[in-house]
Amino acid sequence: MGFLDTLLGRTKPVKPDLDQLFGLPSAALTLQAATHFRPTGLGSVCFKRAEGRAFDDVESDITTLLAAGNGPKVEARDDSYGYTWLVSHHEPDDTAGLVTDLHAVNSSLQDTGFGPQLLCSLVSFTDDRDRRLALVYLYKRGTFYPFAPQSGEQRDGALELQIKALLGNDLRLEQDLSRWFPVWGAPGL
Repeated sequence: MGFLDTLLGRTKPVKPDLDQLFGLPSAALTLQAATHFRPTGLGSVCFKRAEGRAFDDVESDITTLLAAGNGPKVEARDDSYGYTWLVSHHEPDDTAGLVTDLHAVNSSLQDTGFGPQLLCSLVSFTDDRDRRLALVYLYKRGTFYPFAPQSGEQRDGALELQIKALLGNDLRLEQDLSRWFPVWGAPGL
């Protein structure tokens, strides 16, 4: 970053650190012990589909790799905003396996030059009162934030802040709350 960038207030973008995803199993244990939120076994990667055969081939290879043998159920879903969610289903107690799948999807897209297409990844949780919660990883920021949807496109902001305070030692959390965008209609929520 040069002198002119500093004067004009430009900042260098944060590089994604996909290894941050491996903090999710520890965060899941913390959540379960402190709040009774438990993993649902559902996780997903959200990306903007690129045009062309190269992207189609990468997406097909990822789906085939994850669904090989007796592996987890994998499916692609398109949302109303024009994004695709690649969804992986695991047993609820296999958060480590789920995170490995999410890491593989993100890494495959990044390594084949489609990193700019990545938006976020999420792992979903629920509690005894059927409340939903997602831990969302922002690819371009390398950080996490909690998203707690309620009915009618409302958010439980108090719960999100409680989760932020709780997981500060487990995950690199996004400090800029304006970047905690809602992921309405995300799989598992």
